[in-house]
Amino acid sequence: MSLPNTDELIENFSFFDDWEDRYSYLIDLGEQLPPMDDALKVDLNFVKGCTSKVWMVGHFNYANQLELIADSDAKIVRGLIAVLVCIYSGKTKAEINDTNIKDIFAQLGLEAHLSPNRRNGFYAMVGRVEALAQS
Repeated sequence: MSLPNTDELIENFSFFDDWEDRYSYLIDLGEQLPPMDDALKVDLNFVKGCTSKVWMVGHFNYANQLELIADSDAKIVRGLIAVLVCIYSGKTKAEINDTNIKDIFAQLGLEAHLSPNRRNGFYAMVGRVEALAQS
């Protein structure tokens, strides 16, 4: 099973009436992430600002589309990483810069259900992606 695109992700989240179902779906998304090589889990790739351990690597391929690889030691954070992969992978720098991540996050219904620390960690990961798009 492949990860959904942004529109499919928003639609999938809209099917769930309660947070428990969204939480389960978020964890399922995280389980679909490909494994990250332990050799990439170094300080250079560590995302500061997250309560859990998060490593993220991204580069733009020959078509100038972002390829994002990331991992965490926490299931819910792996799910949030999967959300970012759904939203940003395959996008150009211009598309990333035009993405209204706060709007998408609100449409997913995650804003009200994540702790402030998890939200801050999510936006720290967003910051890493946005920095890649600026480089």
